[in-house]
Amino acid sequence: MTEESFAPMSEPNDTPDPVLLDRLAEVAVHVGLNLQQNQQLIITAPLDSVPLVRRVTEHAYRKGASLVTALYSDDIATLARFEHAPDSAFDAASGWLAEGMADAYRNGAARMAITGGDPTLLSSQDPARVARASRAASAANRPAMEVITAFATNWNIIAYAGRAWASQVFPDLAPAAALAALWDAIFAASRVTAADPISAWRDHNRDLHARAAYLNDARFHALHFTGPGTDLTVGLADGHAWAGGSEHTTNGIECNPNIPTEEVFTTPHCRRVEGHVCSTKPLFHQGTLIDGIRVRFSEGRIVEAHATRGEDVFRRILETDDGASRLGEVALVPHSSPISRTGILFRNTLFDENAASHIALGQAYTKCLLDTDGQDAATLGARGANESLIHIDWMIGSAEIDLDGLDMNGNATPLMRGGEWVR
Repeated sequence: MTEESFAPMSEPNDTPDPVLLDRLAEVAVHVGLNLQQNQQLIITAPLDSVPLVRRVTEHAYRKGASLVTALYSDDIATLARFEHAPDSAFDAASGWLAEGMADAYRNGAARMAITGGDPTLLSSQDPARVARASRAASAANRPAMEVITAFATNWNIIAYAGRAWASQVFPDLAPAAALAALWDAIFAASRVTAADPISAWRDHNRDLHARAAYLNDARFHALHFTGPGTDLTVGLADGHAWAGGSEHTTNGIECNPNIPTEEVFTTPHCRRVEGHVCSTKPLFHQGTLIDGIRVRFSEGRIVEAHATRGEDVFRRILETDDGASRLGEVALVPHSSPISRTGILFRNTLFDENAASHIALGQAYTKCLLDTDGQDAATLGARGANESLIHIDWMIGSAEIDLDGLDMNGNATPLMRGGEWVR
């Protein structure tokens, strides 16, 4: 074990502005989750995020939560597994814990995930082991993922800045300055620096709802992305619905799943994607950086895949299961989004996906399909909804990408030019 492997937890002076941190927790509980009276809450979070978890917990109980349960992950312990565990260990996962969480969600518990670990924690580890561990975890978490992607309960993801993450986002700054800069960016993107954050989120949700309503009224059959290295047609699922901002769960609770968010998104048809596309930002997956992604789709499946960095890991992602090489989401974000304007590469999908239009490999959100009552997985699949153990977003939008909406006859309506909305 190296000496740095036993680095201490963050010092107390790593704690950010207490007023803004408390606002972030309040927004997460009131806007992100819209937690209900007597509802339970399960929080998953990195160990360093204890200050935020405590504030979320307090706001949750003030809102009327019956029980808040926090489950922590530790980068140092995760790294210890990859450095010292026997090879057979990488096919194991805590299925008992995942099933317990899924059961809680099925019975109405809300879910909050706090992100913020080291984005390249496993970059020097064996890609085969990383892939095996990821597959085992995805399989174990499948029951819970099905509840979440169906929007059967209210859920939310927010971020906590840690030193390891901050030093990679701002490598030219001293550690304390990098951490402060990352917190400033998180607070601004999460709209907690506004005079009235909850009102600011209400206005933002109204704008995203209007954009989704336009796309729903247009009823496009497909989307056509063009630009450097990209000529991609993404068919849309039969009876698809666009969403963005706050959404209603199937039990009637309105929640904001992602804070921040700048996207409108829907379900593509997993067998109607054709052409080639290049990533416009790196993907950070399970602690590995994957950059320069170039793929070609045929009949919805990726049939050629390359990356300038992390190609082995990317190929293993595609091999996770039959649906891992097909799309489960397409999302539109203008290049001028507030997160894009910062010019910051966050190295975290929660933020980077809100700086650019993106696609996601794997599981579809059945929330983005109309008239699903009584329809089983096979019926939804026939409509184009993809099934997979994974759901991994990666960015394909930029100031050089144009986008058209296509009708059934292939007639094009301009939607974006140079990465910006036309209307």
